[in-house]
Amino acid sequence: MSDAQNDYQDIREAVRDLCSQFPSEYFRRIDEERGYPEEFVEALTKAGWLAALIPQEYGGSGLGLTEASVIMEEINRSGGNSGACHGQMYNMGTLLRHGSQAQKREFLPRIASGELRLQSMGVTEPTTGTDTTRIKTTAVRRGDHYVINGQKVWISRVQHSDLMILLARTTPLELVTRKSEGMSIFLVDIHQALKNGMELRPIANMVNHETNELFFDNLEIPAANLIGEEGLGFRYILDGLNAERTLIAAECIGDGYWFVDKVSAYAKERVVFGRPIGQNQGVQFPIARAHINVEAASLMRYEAARRFDAHQPCGAQANMAKLLAADASWEAANACLQFHGGFGFANEYDVERKFRETRLYQVAPISTNLILSYIAEHVLGLPRSF
Repeated sequence: MSDAQNDYQDIREAVRDLCSQFPSEYFRRIDEERGYPEEFVEALTKAGWLAALIPQEYGGSGLGLTEASVIMEEINRSGGNSGACHGQMYNMGTLLRHGSQAQKREFLPRIASGELRLQSMGVTEPTTGTDTTRIKTTAVRRGDHYVINGQKVWISRVQHSDLMILLARTTPLELVTRKSEGMSIFLVDIHQALKNGMELRPIANMVNHETNELFFDNLEIPAANLIGEEGLGFRYILDGLNAERTLIAAECIGDGYWFVDKVSAYAKERVVFGRPIGQNQGVQFPIARAHINVEAASLMRYEAARRFDAHQPCGAQANMAKLLAADASWEAANACLQFHGGFGFANEYDVERKFRETRLYQVAPISTNLILSYIAEHVLGLPRSF
């Protein structure tokens, strides 16, 4: 165990203790029912873990991204899936860093206590994907309201959230000097919106991850729900995206350790041809390599979190951490499934469930190829490829 991990042993033990009340059977049942782990999320909220990044003056724990990443890691290492609640960690960062004092006083204490959930961020659209600057959802100011029209897709946890951060274009693309300008961020009351112009359509998918299409038809929201200045929304969400990628890297690291621990234990006890399969180097080496790569990804995660907490540029580190961790967890998942043989496909071993869950992060919240493009252009100075 690295020194960085030892530094947060008190957090690790406390989170593990909470997670021990929700064994694999619990998450297996939730997955089979395509349900939501309501009891688990409520327990995390009551214990204060989901308010880790909210300052103490607003009722939170006032911890850094490093500690938050340890919390997410331990949830996944314990067999859970942080994807049900990780939005509560990083979505409020936009409000915290760019909201008015009145907005922060109104919402952050209620988010910290669990009275309100801010689990969702509406950015991605069907025709633009990760080309965020070309979003087509518009917000037009009319008196003391903005009127929203457009569509979003792959928006997570809307059915289990009270509030949503929404990115919309307030100045047409053809009228801005830079394509990253002219977008604004709004705080949307989901329950009110569903009654007044927002339609929600769930998307069934491979993972038990609640995600949706959203349609906006003249949805009116108060102008007071604009976060920060009009037109600067794209800049505002970048900090949140770096936090998101670092936390999801931590979740992948937790998954990676879970797979390595699971397959190591199995390889010691599974006897074939008169010897444990773990005695064979053909089994040992892939597991050992997976462990090495998880450990390396963990170090990059700590560096990304350190820079974020120090308010230093961390885009490269957050992206690299996410890529390394997603690759490491997927490598560990494949080794775990392979060496369990047929048992790896049986629900009762939980390998197939975790296998599906960790595969998501090759694609979301940003694909590995786009991370490579970012590093090539912004770190290595290579010509922009798109």
